[in-house]
Amino acid sequence: MKLLHFKKKNRVKLGVKTEKGVLDLQSVAKQLHVEIAGTIDELIKKDQLSILQKIIDNVNQEEFSSFYLREQDLILEPVILNPEKILCIGLNYRNHIQETKENIPETPVLFSKFNNALTAHKEKILFPKGSEKVDYEAELVIVMGKQAKDIEEKDALSYVFGYTAGNDFSARDLQFLTGQWLIGKTLDGFAPVGPYIVTAETIDPSNLRIQSKVNGELRQDSNTKYMIFNCAKIISYVSKYMTLKPGDMIFTGTPEGVTLGHTAEGKKYLKSGDEIEIIIEKIGTLKNKLI
Repeated sequence: MKLLHFKKKNRVKLGVKTEKGVLDLQSVAKQLHVEIAGTIDELIKKDQLSILQKIIDNVNQEEFSSFYLREQDLILEPVILNPEKILCIGLNYRNHIQETKENIPETPVLFSKFNNALTAHKEKILFPKGSEKVDYEAELVIVMGKQAKDIEEKDALSYVFGYTAGNDFSARDLQFLTGQWLIGKTLDGFAPVGPYIVTAETIDPSNLRIQSKVNGELRQDSNTKYMIFNCAKIISYVSKYMTLKPGDMIFTGTPEGVTLGHTAEGKKYLKSGDEIEIIIEKIGTLKNKLI
């Protein structure tokens, strides 16, 4: 199941992507006299995925045809609106480590972004002042579905609500001003996610093709099977030190092909006007433009 947020009359609504279009869940639920959460955040916290599935199963396409919307006409919002935490894993693909000449970590490398960085599919992102080295990073993003504290790796994926595509935008010149990466990682709009969350039961996060393109040019092309620390290991590790909450997001790292890893002659940092696409198999394509 692919879930998304869209805006209608200045209100964020919950939708499901289908072959017929985006199904307006709240309008359908109202017609069926069923109460359902208004956002994905609420859906996760209220554990209403099974209710949502029942609604979809009871939709008669002819009777509810007016509740199917054309996706191209919609303004989308971030797939999670207000996560308590946005965690990120650095240096999680061997070839990326090789291209950046770093050492292979023995444990996951953690850093964070804040909610100011969250933005949606097709949103324009303001090129940051004070930076000349803005980079892209295609990443699979975990969305937690249940509270997780000190859990074992074998159980970790059962705590996941779903997965989405993310771009860990990075201002490299700001990132490496000090030993702390934060300033170059959580600039406004530097954590676009979407366009959909794919629910966990329908996807295997350990074997997904992951790509990035800049103005149509392929820059990254790899697979999540090459992660050093897979999704289960990441969740288990983090949960031993902090409680993961429903709706928390974890960017799982990027494969090789980022500008940072190129030779000096080959570096093509992003510039205003560039359109960046993150494509993840079975999830979709996340597009954003720098202005």
